[in-house]
Amino acid sequence: MNSKQTLFLVEVAIMSALALVLDIVPFLSFKIWPQGGSVSFAMIPVFLVAFRWGLKGGLLSGLLFGIFQVVIGTAYILTPLQGLIEYGLAFTVLGAAGVVSNKVQSTLKVNKYRSFFVYVSLGVLLGCLLRFFGHVAAGVVFFAEYAPEGQPVWLYSVIYNGSFMLPAFILSSIIIGFLLYKQPRLVLVRR
Repeated sequence: MNSKQTLFLVEVAIMSALALVLDIVPFLSFKIWPQGGSVSFAMIPVFLVAFRWGLKGGLLSGLLFGIFQVVIGTAYILTPLQGLIEYGLAFTVLGAAGVVSNKVQSTLKVNKYRSFFVYVSLGVLLGCLLRFFGHVAAGVVFFAEYAPEGQPVWLYSVIYNGSFMLPAFILSSIIIGFLLYKQPRLVLVRR
């Protein structure tokens, strides 16, 4: 294994662990939802890996973040399939933000900050939307009993999951945009 591969693996592992720490530290995570979900800084390290290393790094970091939650027992799992969807799939697809990593890096290098902020926001939106869809699908299938009487299950799941994913998207977009604007070397890696 060469030094570039080693750096990749070390950074993915460390940032995934940091995501978990940011998710479990009480004053850094706002958790009031009864069946899971939170507004926290936890997705930021996954997005940083995605913008630094691309799709492969982002997906791997998201997967590790989900696995870490299961391993330490913070995951809310009812059945193996629900756990796979919400902690395997939904957290993995956060890394899809990596599809715009080249655009984020290239606009940052040439100081095109307006385009940079657009690409960061698009990447974070893509990752958050895909995670949201994973949680909504699991909500429809596995949490239907919690829907208020007369409310369609899909609507309940959209509202429930949207209530934490929308603020998490906004928080992540702002912090990552500001962080990378001030410290571009966080994502500018020599490949």
